[in-house]
Amino acid sequence: MREEYDFSNARKNPYAKQLKKQITINLDENTLEYFKNQSESVGIPYQTLINLYLRDCVVNNRQLTMSWN
Repeated sequence: MREEYDFSNARKNPYAKQLKKQITINLDENTLEYFKNQSESVGIPYQTLINLYLRDCVVNNRQLTMSWN
């Protein structure tokens, strides 16, 4: 390793806005099973699939509507 590095020509990470943050979330077992089954059929890890679904909600500005039966 060098003793010093020259960062004078360095540039910011262009993908920094897309970095992910690890969190803990509690999901119903049925919900988790649903996404795991979907992930097996499309070949995408279930956590990535959940992230894609939530991102779609953000991009399309979906509003939650709830009805209790």
